[in-house]
Amino acid sequence: MDPSVGLKQQLVSHLKGGEAFMPIEEMLEKIPFSETGKRPADLPYSFYELFCHIRFTQKDILDYCTQKDYSAPAWPEAYWPKEQAPNDEAEWEEVKTNYFQEREELANLIISPEKNLLQPIPSGKHNFFREVLLVIEHTSYHSGQLLILLRHLGLHSS
Repeated sequence: MDPSVGLKQQLVSHLKGGEAFMPIEEMLEKIPFSETGKRPADLPYSFYELFCHIRFTQKDILDYCTQKDYSAPAWPEAYWPKEQAPNDEAEWEEVKTNYFQEREELANLIISPEKNLLQPIPSGKHNFFREVLLVIEHTSYHSGQLLILLRHLGLHSS
């Protein structure tokens, strides 16, 4: 048996959350559409803005890991939505759907028997393992901020 299988499974588990932070799925269940664009307690971002940022960054790193002709988006403006709230519920649903599809794509790439975690990514600058850890770290960092927003909106108490 490939010794990396257990490590790969653990990485996917952390990618999906729940190991050290509330899974995003649970947070999304707590936020009604009407609250997604609010910036409570003078915070500089809304739930929508943070979630879009998490999603964009995850997708950007996935692209970085899979595209030979990868070109980095402009930092920081491309990584944050221009709007504080989604235009409508359809847009909000699309952002959520894209996030989970892209996360699943990354998880499938991690768990793939052909994927060597220490293999350099197509650009050759870093290895795949480092990039997966970045997605996990970034998501967990901002997940804590999502939870703070839920608390300030009165949607989560613990």
